[in-house]
Amino acid sequence: MANLEESFPRGGTRKSHKSEKSSQKAVEQDNLFDISTEEESTKRKKSQKGPAKTKKLKIEKRQTSKSVKEKFEILNIESLCEGMRILGCVKEVSELELVVSLPNGLQGFVQVTEISDAYTQKLNEQVAQEEPLEDLLRLPDLFSPGMLVRCVVSSLDITETGKKSVKLSVNPKHVNKVLSAEALRPGMLLTGTVSSLEDHGYLVDIGVGGTRAFLSLQKAQEYIRQKNKGAKLKVGQYLTCLVEEVKSNGGVVALSIEHSEISSAIATEDQSWNLNTLLPGLVVRAQVQKVTQFGLQLNFLTFFTGLVDFMHLEPKKIGAYSSKQTVKACILCIHPRTRVVRLSLRPIFLQPGRPLTRISYQHLGAVLDNVPVQGFFKKAGATFRLKDGVLAYARLNHLSDSKKTFNAEAFKPGSTHKCRIIDYSLMDELALLSLRKSVIAARFLRYHDIRTGTVVKGTVLAIKPFGILVKVGEQIKGLVSSLHLTDVMMKNPEKKYHIGDEVKCRVLICDPEAKRLIMTLKKTLVTSTLPAITCYEDAKPGLQTHGVIIRVKNYGCIVKFYNSVQGLVPKHELSTQHIPDPEKVFYAGQVVKVAVLNCDPSKERMLLSFKLLSDSEPQNESVENSQKKEGAVNIGQLVDVEVLEKTRDGLEVTILPHGTPGFLPTPHLSDHVAHGPLLHHWLQAGDTLHRVLCLSQGERHTLLCRKPALVSTVEGGQDPKSLSEIQPGMLLIGYVKNIKDYGVFVQFPSGLSGLSPKSIMSDKFVTTPSDHFVEGQTVVAKVTNVDQLKQRMLLSLRLSDCSLGDSANTSFTLLCQCLEELQGIRSLMSNQDSVLTQTLAEMTPGMVLDVMVQEVLEDGSVLFSCSVPDLILRATNYHRAGQEVEPGQKRKVVVLHVDMLKLEVHVSLQQDLVNRKTRKLRKSSRYQGIVQHLEESFAVASLVDTGHLVGFSLTSHLNDTFHFDSEKLHVGQGVCLTLKTTEPGVTGLILAVEGPASMRTMRPAGKDSETVEVKEEEDRNSDIPVKSKRKHSLAIGDKVTGTIKSVKATHVVVTLENGIVGCIHASRILDDVPVGTSPMSTLKVGEKVTARVIGGRDVKTSRFLPISHPRFTLTIVELSVRPSELKKNSYSALNTHSVSPMEKIKEYSPGQTVTCFLKKYNVTKKWLEVDIEPDVRGRIPLLLTSLNLKVLKHPDKKFQIGQAIRATVVGSDSPKAFLCLSLIGPYKLEEGEVAMGRVLKVVPNKGLTISLPLGKIGRVSLFHVSDSFSEAPLEDFFPQKIVRCYILSAAHRVLALSLRSSRTNKETKSKIEDPEIDSIQDVKEGQLLRGYVKSVLGSGVLVSLGPTVMGLAQYAHVSQCSPPEKELYNRYLPEGKLITAKILSVNPKRNLIELSLLPSDTGKPDVFSASPEPEQEVRKGGAEEDLKGKEKKKKNQKRKKKNQKEQEKSELSSQEKKESQKSQRNGQGKRERQESADEQERLSKRPKKSGPPEEDDSGVEVYYREGEEDMERPKALPAGKQKKPTEVPRLQLSSGFIWDVDLDTLTPALPFRGESSDSEEDEKPQPAKKKGKKERELERQKAEKELSRIEEALMDPGRQPESADEFDRLVLSSPNSSILWLQYMAFHLQATEIEKARAVAERALKTISFREEQEKLNVWVALLNLENMYGSQESLTKVFERAVQYNEPLKVFLHLADIYTKSEKFKEAGELYNRMLKRFRQEKAVWIKYGAFVLRRSQAGASHRVLQRALECLPTKEHVDVISKFAQLEFQLGDPERAKAIFENTLSTYPKRTDVWSVYIDMTIKHGSQKEVRDIFERVIHLSLAPKRMKFFFKRYLDYEKQHGTEKDVQAVKAKALEYVEAKSSVMED
Repeated sequence: MANLEESFPRGGTRKSHKSEKSSQKAVEQDNLFDISTEEESTKRKKSQKGPAKTKKLKIEKRQTSKSVKEKFEILNIESLCEGMRILGCVKEVSELELVVSLPNGLQGFVQVTEISDAYTQKLNEQVAQEEPLEDLLRLPDLFSPGMLVRCVVSSLDITETGKKSVKLSVNPKHVNKVLSAEALRPGMLLTGTVSSLEDHGYLVDIGVGGTRAFLSLQKAQEYIRQKNKGAKLKVGQYLTCLVEEVKSNGGVVALSIEHSEISSAIATEDQSWNLNTLLPGLVVRAQVQKVTQFGLQLNFLTFFTGLVDFMHLEPKKIGAYSSKQTVKACILCIHPRTRVVRLSLRPIFLQPGRPLTRISYQHLGAVLDNVPVQGFFKKAGATFRLKDGVLAYARLNHLSDSKKTFNAEAFKPGSTHKCRIIDYSLMDELALLSLRKSVIAARFLRYHDIRTGTVVKGTVLAIKPFGILVKVGEQIKGLVSSLHLTDVMMKNPEKKYHIGDEVKCRVLICDPEAKRLIMTLKKTLVTSTLPAITCYEDAKPGLQTHGVIIRVKNYGCIVKFYNSVQGLVPKHELSTQHIPDPEKVFYAGQVVKVAVLNCDPSKERMLLSFKLLSDSEPQNESVENSQKKEGAVNIGQLVDVEVLEKTRDGLEVTILPHGTPGFLPTPHLSDHVAHGPLLHHWLQAGDTLHRVLCLSQGERHTLLCRKPALVSTVEGGQDPKSLSEIQPGMLLIGYVKNIKDYGVFVQFPSGLSGLSPKSIMSDKFVTTPSDHFVEGQTVVAKVTNVDQLKQRMLLSLRLSDCSLGDSANTSFTLLCQCLEELQGIRSLMSNQDSVLTQTLAEMTPGMVLDVMVQEVLEDGSVLFSCSVPDLILRATNYHRAGQEVEPGQKRKVVVLHVDMLKLEVHVSLQQDLVNRKTRKLRKSSRYQGIVQHLEESFAVASLVDTGHLVGFSLTSHLNDTFHFDSEKLHVGQGVCLTLKTTEPGVTGLILAVEGPASMRTMRPAGKDSETVEVKEEEDRNSDIPVKSKRKHSLAIGDKVTGTIKSVKATHVVVTLENGIVGCIHASRILDDVPVGTSPMSTLKVGEKVTARVIGGRDVKTSRFLPISHPRFTLTIVELSVRPSELKKNSYSALNTHSVSPMEKIKEYSPGQTVTCFLKKYNVTKKWLEVDIEPDVRGRIPLLLTSLNLKVLKHPDKKFQIGQAIRATVVGSDSPKAFLCLSLIGPYKLEEGEVAMGRVLKVVPNKGLTISLPLGKIGRVSLFHVSDSFSEAPLEDFFPQKIVRCYILSAAHRVLALSLRSSRTNKETKSKIEDPEIDSIQDVKEGQLLRGYVKSVLGSGVLVSLGPTVMGLAQYAHVSQCSPPEKELYNRYLPEGKLITAKILSVNPKRNLIELSLLPSDTGKPDVFSASPEPEQEVRKGGAEEDLKGKEKKKKNQKRKKKNQKEQEKSELSSQEKKESQKSQRNGQGKRERQESADEQERLSKRPKKSGPPEEDDSGVEVYYREGEEDMERPKALPAGKQKKPTEVPRLQLSSGFIWDVDLDTLTPALPFRGESSDSEEDEKPQPAKKKGKKERELERQKAEKELSRIEEALMDPGRQPESADEFDRLVLSSPNSSILWLQYMAFHLQATEIEKARAVAERALKTISFREEQEKLNVWVALLNLENMYGSQESLTKVFERAVQYNEPLKVFLHLADIYTKSEKFKEAGELYNRMLKRFRQEKAVWIKYGAFVLRRSQAGASHRVLQRALECLPTKEHVDVISKFAQLEFQLGDPERAKAIFENTLSTYPKRTDVWSVYIDMTIKHGSQKEVRDIFERVIHLSLAPKRMKFFFKRYLDYEKQHGTEKDVQAVKAKALEYVEAKSSVMED
């Protein structure tokens, strides 16, 4: 009845719409949600009429704010009650309980017995049989943090401390108790747990009595695959299910757990929900009824009303909700008594079945000051606003230390408090705060904060029989076991310790995950100052520490340290005297001081000693005996050594402490062969090495070994000292002493050695022993035979004989050792002074770096640079991942490996490695990986699922060093890996072992990572039609007859009998091919040929197979029509027995001449691709094709496809099986050779960096650019320019080059104006030389005369004028200025050259102006005037710094100069920098006004103040030299500003704040000289000139404004000019005043007339640009929405898409285009734009789909235009072949569309070959079109031939045109 009452309330049916308004008012006024009042239903009631309502109204108006606030009071622990249904999120999972986060910062606990009845029953069974059940999952396997669960409050308990604890249940029997079988409806969303597994599915417990719920296997398949990782569902597994079908009145229910169905499930009225049956987690459609500052009141499911508090509003829409608005909401909880329903609008809850993603907060534990209160809730707590704008919440009990001290007045909104972040509420996505002083001051907040070995203070909570419970923090408790209460065992600990006592403990074990803290109160341990051992790696030999004996045995004592690390003290190490019975001397719990003897971390074994070093030294030995023993070192002894010197073969060392000399060979530094040279390189003289083993003693020195395997063998006593101790079958560890042809000699640490014959050296066949082992390698040997008489033994090194146990464990141990050694090498590197070395030491695999592309090499690999100079980062072609990169681009890369020998970093651009997925990995689970990098002993792979980097060993044994090519791994290959760790350690890698080799897969085809070679193979085979695999019975040598089907670039396709396909390569057509001709021209399509079979190529792999191969009958037959091979038995078959293409390549030696056939010119890679033989391919780099620049610029004109070329072999490109060829003879980069190169980089004032073929780099000094020096020697050079170079020196990695024509073209004998000065010997006294100013020093001017030669001109020899201030020299003589100097003296001993720049010596004008005196005086006068004004205060400060400034002046000025140049280029330089550059420019140009502009000239027009220069400036800047920026930055003005020109600053030569004014201030004030009449007149004239210049400038309409006021005047005069408004915005942006720029934009939009639509749109676009660059996504969205309202929406959409694309926000651009395609689907411009966008991102497949969609959406009349546009885009951005195919298809359908023909012709001229263009013209002129159109095409054809063809071609076109006219006229006559 209750249910019926709820569903059908008394009072009949609901009123019609007329009464709804009044009923709504009643609902709003009724205090339905006040928990303290009596229970009231939230259904809508009829409005009450009459006076009752008016009485209430006054009272309610008074209490409106109060009642609303009470109504929206957020949940607190008091408002919970038993039976309350509530939605929660799993926060933590332990073995016995779940911690569940509840709304409004609450928290509850679910016991393991409250999961489901079936799960509890299974647990009881497990307890009864006392062993784990196989099919019972642990709680952590059933639940994971972030999972949403429906709970019911089962009880509210009060803990011992008086706090309330919320006990919850997720048992469906309790949660769904409110449902009955009859109430179930299809579409209901319920939760349940798996109760049993049946044949065709699962029985699910949904907790409804009398109902059997069944989940079929088919419906569970997707969930099992995606969420359960393929495992079957187990009993107790928690599921969110959808009711699909209800049978037998609810008796049987069919369920579904498919994600798509569940995530879209919505509760509706049809499902008959009522307030009794409503469940948390249901998603409903609701309507906003009322909006308040505390939350919303919603109406949902027609009858019900609910609340949304402020914590559960959608964050992005706060403040945007309005009444009557429709929203989706999720039910959070239903109060069983008050019937209050609380809901959430957060998007994360609106997709049921989806877990919460954010489960922790990064700043947990942080203490924050002055945090303002946002709102206060008297029953719940307060909210605060953190600095980053995020909301945080503090519960009521955390607002003060106690109830007495709590003051509600202190928490008014806006008041600030000090607090600490103590937790994170998953359900509210809020940080939880505490204001308690005790919490803020607490040292530890969580278990994670406590480290093992830390001394902590705590309070005794309880004394138990097993120990004492100690409270360490607010939520942290620890246990002190009874063994650790005191140093001496206690019987009655309660006598010493009492509850509440403060104690000081030391942490023994801390496990944060299990919340387990074990401590000790032993005073010796707590106060110990000795180092603590917390892991086996800490235990270094000789270390002394304190430990606790935990067990005493007859063989010794077991001592325990921190973190359960323990070691054994053997019986003989217990004392210096023999102890027969240790149990009588030692006891468990005893604290002892021990010394570490040795430790093996991999095996977790440690040997200790109680005989400490101080005790073991005998006191009574005589001095003589000690002196005798002092230098003695025994074989097998472990010693410490100090490195003295490094030699080629190893390290010369001294054995400590006696200084005995020793030698440590490089192979003996490590067990890993590759690490020996590494350690040798990084160990330095003075370094100390510990635990080094003495192998043998010689006359000169002791031979030492540092191999860990041998050291541990000797320490463990497993090394036999004599042959009599050795028995057959023993396994011994030694090293390879010698390698002979008949076997390998192995030596052991004791000096014994044995022979391993070839036959038992390996399980594989041994051809050469040196291929299998190297000298010094560590090996495991099995003794097979011992001959005592001859004192020798035979050994086996086979892996099958020498197994050390499980190969996976051995492999993992070797990997750990390898990476540990690399870590040690890193620590050696970090001790170096070099920044580069220290950076490399800090880099680990997996690090993501921001880098800049430096160079793309010819092999496709990419070099990067970063902030550290000289650091080389390299990505191979594979790791480039198919991305297009250009020098200067910024990219993100991930580090794969650091090569510590070559000082290189291997990186990858692959996106799945850079953007790794955060997914939990399971230890010992198998994962699929892809090999990314290979080293000698280990490989780095990436996990396919997550992108994490994993390291695994390539060897499974010390002897496992030889692998066949087929066994070797390759980059890109798939491997199966078993993880040994799940988190990357200090090495940066997750550690793993490789699974079976049978599970390896080859590189996946078709991905971005696919290499060029694979594509080339595909291209090569694409020409050969293979309809079906037809078998043939042909053998090599058979003669066959066939018909030529097609002629390709380098081969001919032939059809033989029975449809068999054959192929004739260009090299197999003629015996002697004339160079320059194409042998293909001798064969025509349709011609019959007789050929001989010389091989067969496999269709799949393109490899040539031997005739014995089973697939030979399915091959494409390779044929030869050479006359010599058609003769009887004189053919030469292809070599098909090669193991790999590399072996075929090796048959060609460098210098050999070959004939090859041009296949194509690769424009992107800049090389010619050629074929030498059918199975041998080659490449000719463009720079090796000719020494003629014309040929290099247009190689397609010189070389024709299919042409025979004679080339010289340079070498082979090893990994790719290509021959590298040259057309300019044997290519050697040796001294004196001439080579072609490309400019890689132009370095101002330094020279050029040149890229040479084959990956070589060279540098050109400024003095080797030309035979004649110039003012701007580098202005004609730019990156990628081809230059002819002469190699001066090839001694270093970077070659020294010269571009002087006297070097590169000796036959020209050009005049050498400036000779080469390479050393001081090339300089003679009295010689006149030209050079470049290097710098201005304190003693004079330093001039560079050659790359390494400099001369000094002292100030007396610089100028004959009265010398100006030294600080002004930098203006007159900037760095890089070309000057003439005379050699005064040469001193080779002191390496000193003295120069003179005086006109009397050089014959050139003075370096300073001819008459600087008047100008100087004017300047001084001006300076004095200026000093009297603004600068007077600065003068005193500057004078104090005079001495310091004089020393730094040259350095500062050159730096300022560089900065000023940079600022000019950007157009955004600061005023003083720009003007100082202007001043330099003016002064440096004065002596040569007609000369060419200097290199310093950036090409940006700058407005000058100086009147005298005003007329000369345009001449000095020729129009042709203007710099063309590659990309104009958005919202940036083209020229610089003069910020503060004013009429009162009339002094012509005084800079505003340049270096001159600074230097003037530095000088001491001098008495003003009395000026002559002439001087005063000159000054007055200059002032008048300046005044008139400024007046003219102000009147000039083209003048740039310089202040906000000027801009205001301008925009008042032209209010509708958008360009002025944009300049005004840019003016503010240059000063980084973003808000002012926004304000200008808003003014512009209000001011510009509504008729000027385009002008307004310009401003909107600028504003969008501004928000994109400087604003947030939210501000950009708002501006965009406004712009769409006020303009044509399509234009705004397109502009924003362009903005996103230019700023590389591709994701946002893609989303915007998708919106546009829905909104403007009929606009073809949108489809074309989107197609271009997709193609620019190299997504060819996506562009094809876009075209298909466009044709579906657009009207038919638009189709041809759209197809044509897409074809043009394919030509420009995609695949030209596909573009041609699109055009051909279109023209076959519409042959008379001349516009399409015209576009096709244009595109082919631009992107195709001449042959293709002529073919199209031929087709067009034979169409039957109107004469007018035919005339157009004939004219185009003629123009083309005039431009590209010969006279003969032109005549041919004219003849065809005449023929057409005649044909037409004859038709007319007929």
